[in-house]
Amino acid sequence: MSPAPDARRRLPSVDALLRTPAAREAASNFGRDVVRLAIREALDQARGLAAREGRVVEGTAIIKIAVRRAAGAFLGVQPVINATGVLLHTGLGRAPLGPAALKAVARTAGRYADLEVERTTGRRGRRTQNAEFVLRAVTGAEDALVVNNNAAGLLLALTALARRREVIVSRGELIEIGGEFRLPDVMAASGAKLVEVGTTNRTRRSDYERAAGPRTALILKVHPSNYQVTGFTEEVAIGPLADLAHRLSVPVVHDLGSGLLKRTTGMPASEPTAAGSLAAGANLVSFSGDKLLGGPQAGILLGRAELVEKLRRHPMARALRVDVMTVVALEATLREHATANLPGIPFWRAASASRRELRARARAVAAGFEGASIVDTEAVAGGGSAPGHTTASAGVRLRVPHPEGIATTLRDGRPPVFCRVEEEAVVFDLRSVAPEEDDDLRRAIRYALSQR
Repeated sequence: MSPAPDARRRLPSVDALLRTPAAREAASNFGRDVVRLAIREALDQARGLAAREGRVVEGTAIIKIAVRRAAGAFLGVQPVINATGVLLHTGLGRAPLGPAALKAVARTAGRYADLEVERTTGRRGRRTQNAEFVLRAVTGAEDALVVNNNAAGLLLALTALARRREVIVSRGELIEIGGEFRLPDVMAASGAKLVEVGTTNRTRRSDYERAAGPRTALILKVHPSNYQVTGFTEEVAIGPLADLAHRLSVPVVHDLGSGLLKRTTGMPASEPTAAGSLAAGANLVSFSGDKLLGGPQAGILLGRAELVEKLRRHPMARALRVDVMTVVALEATLREHATANLPGIPFWRAASASRRELRARARAVAAGFEGASIVDTEAVAGGGSAPGHTTASAGVRLRVPHPEGIATTLRDGRPPVFCRVEEEAVVFDLRSVAPEEDDDLRRAIRYALSQR
């Protein structure tokens, strides 16, 4: 008996698919090179399916997949409505920029800017000096440095201050952030040696004391901003660690992660602040710009002037610097903090909305939809901020057959809408929806229901 023919041989070629009317139309919209690559990748998937299961995907289906991929790549990142109740949703871009930041970016984009030139002297300046000045003013730090994200800031600090030396960290603070990036891996990349102390749930000052030695470069404390350890726990606060570090003549570095500048209403007392950590004795603190700060992606380092200057002069610092759009957006966001205008920052406006206000908006969104009800919900900060802390919220619960299908249609709409699926319903939490998006949300729901 002759062997069965390979199902992969029955699939069309790339050139044959490119000659189809659908591919030619797509090529006119997205470019022939983009469509060709999309077809190749779709064909690779089809070949894999044919090899595993003997099934042959029709050419029209391959073209449909390829055109969808090409369109997505060509159109790029799109604005969406976030109705998940997660205010700093990492998958959805974390903190949306406020009006002042958007205006600053629009004013600067497409034009030259005095990014690294001092207007009064004409000499070269430092691109982040204005943002760093405001950060110093607001937090009381001796000096500040802005890099492209918090992980980069921590990597820079470890490389500049502890390469080929030891860094003491509690086992309960060996965190993993998004994308499977783990603190021990960052430590290894910096060339520093990790010295673990204590246990997962309990670490004492005496653990740090026993681990300290002549090769100790610094003590690192990491705020576990994306999880909580509860129950039989113990940790060492910054104050006692700073006392120990002073006796050892080494610095304490505090990775805050989420980046709360000062104590603010609506945040739990367990969420550390940059100003509070510095006042308690931390020599260097690091945090993100696109979490509780409410600005663009950035990493911010604050602390003792000689330490920050050592980081600034390290060769790695240039590779980690931010671009002009980030600079102007960060400056505008920091101005809102400096003038106590937190409602001008979308995250803080959303976080401070009352449940009564949200219920009123929910009633307007739900009006006219069969199976819709107003529900009380619990929103979270998200994005690795304020773990375990929820905020009373409200939204719309829409009972529908096949809620997963409705959610898929919503994500594929214009604008895309991301919501929650709970039991036999889709839920739209309005705390993470800007008030000016309510009408668009209603239209998106109406369209999704019409496609059933």
